[in-house]
Amino acid sequence: MESLLLSFGSLKMEWYNAVIALGLSFLLASILAVVYEKTFRGLSWSSGLVQSMILGPMVSCLIMIAIGDNVARGIGIVGSLAIIRFRTNLRDPRDLIFLFAALGIGVACGVRSYTTAIAGTLLFCTAAVVLQFTRFGQRRNHDGMVRFQVPADPAASAAVSQVFRDLTAHFALVSKRSVAQGDYMDFAYQVRFRKPQDCDDLLARLEGIDGMKGLVYVNEQTTVEV
Repeated sequence: MESLLLSFGSLKMEWYNAVIALGLSFLLASILAVVYEKTFRGLSWSSGLVQSMILGPMVSCLIMIAIGDNVARGIGIVGSLAIIRFRTNLRDPRDLIFLFAALGIGVACGVRSYTTAIAGTLLFCTAAVVLQFTRFGQRRNHDGMVRFQVPADPAASAAVSQVFRDLTAHFALVSKRSVAQGDYMDFAYQVRFRKPQDCDDLLARLEGIDGMKGLVYVNEQTTVEV
């Protein structure tokens, strides 16, 4: 069995070819990491993730060089890697895609498919930049929640409803409860604006209602998109 596996041969690579493959994987992975940094929109930055995008391709390139076209080596390396368990949690699927792209660069360089590695890196980075600056897939609506307290008076409730009808694309009552021994009503509304500036107009109109207090607006767009 061993002789059969070894009969497939092995890819002979001179040391300078290995240096070129590793150097190119480092260069292309660095370009990928720069594009990731420029298009990052999250709240928690991870320098370890960016460094992994550069070091990971070099490791995958090194593995592909070591394997060559030798099936026995490939089975041995796969078996050894199966022992290692990676428990890193990535919150954003976009981070995972960038890591896969980085590893793909390393694999392409490791098999000396340099044209594929260069073209793939440039096209992937271009697509990432275009998707980011065209804001493709991001919601154009501006959602949020408004909480406030008004006197327990039908006239005040009617005034609130009128303001929401005038300045929101959609609104829905989330909660309503009596506070201050029944003198005030506490409201929470889910709202959607047509334009970002409508939020300021809404708050100004609500502030003008007699007895209004505890007015708070919570922007839910950041929790969804960022």
